[in-house]
Amino acid sequence: WRLVWVGRGGEGGKGEMPPKSKEAKLAAAQASAKAKAGKKKKWSKGKVKEKANNLVLFDEETYDKMYKEAPKWKLITPSVLSERLRINGSLARRAIKELTAKDEIRLVSAHHSQLIYTRSTKV
Repeated sequence: WRLVWVGRGGEGGKGEMPPKSKEAKLAAAQASAKAKAGKKKKWSKGKVKEKANNLVLFDEETYDKMYKEAPKWKLITPSVLSERLRINGSLARRAIKELTAKDEIRLVSAHHSQLIYTRSTKV
């Protein structure tokens, strides 16, 4: 099957329209320009991660919570301490050093900067 376009009137069935006047062309150009200017692309802001407001120094409450809870956890790493106690990473590393010095926790593995500790079993 072949589709054939059938024009309206005119010679030879070409369907020619009468030529537009200059004013009509100008009006059409202005209308298309307005349509383009009105629809600007809106960029999304993207997903913004919420900033963690972690402590830089221990307050009395957090310090006591660390000594009560941390030695009871099976897995103790700086990231776990930071997450659960809402303290920053450097403070978490210092806290772990203090807990190991007092034999509250013991080292399982120290690979590069990932330090893994566990509760110390008292014998």
